Amino acid sequence: MPEFVYFEADPVHVKREREKAHELRKSGWWKSQIAAGKCYYCGRVVGAENLTMDHVIPVARGGRSTRGNCVPCCKDCNNEKRAATPAEQVLSRLFPDAMRR
Repeated sequence: MPEFVYFEADPVHVKREREKAHELRKSGWWKSQIAAGKCYYCGRVVGAENLTMDHVIPVARGGRSTRGNCVPCCKDCNNEKRAATPAEQVLSRLFPDAMRR
């Protein structure tokens, strides 16, 4: 299995996108997203107060704070995902031993 190459995150990009995410959390769109109280990844209903904003493509990996990239996520899934991209999440399920760092 090929090794992955990790790049350092651009601190200016990360700061800018985190500020955008902060503003997005105040929006009516975000409030309607968490109203159901359902985690995007596991599908469990944990209540709106137990959901956090997660970036599907992490900001530290070049992701943006847009409606299409931000999803409600429970703490367990957020901790498990960390800074993994969707492709890395699939690969880690298929090859659990190969993806450990």
